[in-house]
Amino acid sequence: MDTEARITRLVERLGPLTGAELQTALAPTGIATQSGTGGRAHDCWRAAMLSGRLAVRTVGTRYVRIDRKVEGFARLSPSILREFLTYSVVGLIDDTSSLECRATEVLAHAESVSRAKLELATGVVAGVAARLADGGEADDSYCVFIAGDVVFGMAHDVPRPERSTGVMVRGSDLDLVAVVEDAAPETLLSRLDEEIYRQKYRHLINPSAREEIDYVVKPLRRLREQVEFDTVRKMIACKILQEGVLIRGSRELFGTAKALLDEHGVTQRLADMEAAATRLRRQAEEYLLGKEWSALGADELHLFYTADESEELE
Repeated sequence: MDTEARITRLVERLGPLTGAELQTALAPTGIATQSGTGGRAHDCWRAAMLSGRLAVRTVGTRYVRIDRKVEGFARLSPSILREFLTYSVVGLIDDTSSLECRATEVLAHAESVSRAKLELATGVVAGVAARLADGGEADDSYCVFIAGDVVFGMAHDVPRPERSTGVMVRGSDLDLVAVVEDAAPETLLSRLDEEIYRQKYRHLINPSAREEIDYVVKPLRRLREQVEFDTVRKMIACKILQEGVLIRGSRELFGTAKALLDEHGVTQRLADMEAAATRLRRQAEEYLLGKEWSALGADELHLFYTADESEELE
């Protein structure tokens, strides 16, 4: 029995399933004849997308990520793999009611996870601000904002290894950026770095937390350099600033930082990159749907998943 038939039998019996649920359910049946988890996921995704009996509903928002490994440096996130496993539901084409109901549940879960992670980040930063205030540092000379999956309501809680330690963490990380007034003393940058790092370490090793916090502390003058937008690192910094949502600190400073993007034409350049990434995604999907996993070269796998995700699949 082929993969499409197995999927059809599963959803007839169990109702609509996410890509991850399908992959788990199908793996023991012997369809995992392709190499690795990536191949199994591609097999499920391709069979569902090409089927005349099955429908795929994808929820949530696609957003741009800067990636030096792709043409034009811009790709859409979630990747095709993550989108299928976590944010897509497969059901029978003639049972739209059940399909839409399950899709609504999946979206609600992503939004719930995002709210919880935002609340956690807000609490972390509030604690940092309180300790700085105890040392005489006012929060009108810095601001802290959050970016990443959380701000799009697309955070997930799928366990994955943290990059530097291999410790398993709970899904999406918390991307924090602290910006400091140029006139502020150097000690403010070092104290912000010290306090946020303490929280990063505590939340990573605490078994009841297991959250990854990625952060950077920078003076406003560095943002003025980064809006030159002439290297991949600067592009990444600008994209993070564009999507950033203020958590704590000076609204005026945050507004000044955001205004740099328009003043230097970066907002339009990012919009152009998003349009290009959307075209690239459409082309990648068409290409991957036409190829068996075994026919894909190593240099083509990034079309299906990111480098970080490839490590998770090993």
